[in-house]
Amino acid sequence: MAQLPLDLGHLPALGREDFLIAASNEIAVGWLERWPDWPQPALAIYGPPGAGKTHLAHVFAARVRATGATPILIEPAGLEVETVPALVGASRAVVVDGANLAAEQALLHLYNFVAERRGHLLIVAPESPSHWSILLPDLRSRLLAAPAVALSPPDDALLGAVLVKLFADRQVTVAVDVIAYLVPRIERSFAVARATAAALDAAALAEKRPITVPLARRVLRL
Repeated sequence: MAQLPLDLGHLPALGREDFLIAASNEIAVGWLERWPDWPQPALAIYGPPGAGKTHLAHVFAARVRATGATPILIEPAGLEVETVPALVGASRAVVVDGANLAAEQALLHLYNFVAERRGHLLIVAPESPSHWSILLPDLRSRLLAAPAVALSPPDDALLGAVLVKLFADRQVTVAVDVIAYLVPRIERSFAVARATAAALDAAALAEKRPITVPLARRVLRL
């Protein structure tokens, strides 16, 4: 990976894309690094779209694999009370991305199933469980007892670093002035940064020219 011209931490994603550490996510990363020494069976990570929740969930899964364990990533639509044993199997590390959309009874059963095996459940959602409309008292009490860590949208430094990395992944060298132009003009999300890098790379290839501020200006207007 090319050296980033920004003073940011760096966490190898264990076989996946590198995850860049900044003030917006460092607390959440710290919690994942503490695994399996969590004070409760569950941990909730929440934040707005594009804050990197799903990426961080996959980083966690890779970390679990590095210990020789097998993580299970579950989609809320496929979570049912009857399917919990088959979905989890012998795993002691389970991730539910979009857990706020899961059926409450199924999520409660999953929590209990994992906790009984002294495993851990990573809950990923747009909002803290304290803001969910939870009808089952047992589920509510369990989730409110779990640590909940917020992810905020990337700040200027992190967004700039992400853009540099995205272009480097495409083997494209982009001048500092292009990054400086893009950062205040795109939505602060990893998804938008990825789409922007792809659009600029495609335009530059089509026109057989380097990525410059005038090109970036024109692409952002499309």
